[in-house]
Amino acid sequence: MKQLKVDAIKDGTVIDHIPAGKAIQVLKILKTQGNHPVSIGMNLPSTKFGAKDILKIENHELSAAEVDRIAIIAPTASITIIRHYEVAEKRKVSVPEKLENVAYCPNPNCITNAESIATRFKKYKENADGKVDYMCNYCEKIYRAEDFKIKLG
Repeated sequence: MKQLKVDAIKDGTVIDHIPAGKAIQVLKILKTQGNHPVSIGMNLPSTKFGAKDILKIENHELSAAEVDRIAIIAPTASITIIRHYEVAEKRKVSVPEKLENVAYCPNPNCITNAESIATRFKKYKENADGKVDYMCNYCEKIYRAEDFKIKLG
């Protein structure tokens, strides 16, 4: 079997175990757009998930807000920070207890959609299917994380 190799990165971030087909969506929400070299692997074989996507972003370490955005789109993702070609840090994303100014409220009547107010959501419950519900701090409506439109970095 012929295999293509993507070069190792000297410094940056590798986001692995992204659900298949979600890499472009993850890339769009990050602050790196157009600023750093990016390698994208899509629909790669995965023993754990069947298929997965992967992103390698050179010369950029993710902020906490970026990791929160990723967790909403790709809760199975893992983050690896690379420094001088070595793994400096490795962690799984986790769905945060609170989301502050990360997503728009889906309720068109919410005050955050009419005025310049930072959105705030708190985790309401984690469902048996692993999906998370959040409650808006202002309109008090409950939404699934996947229903959010994520704010761009």
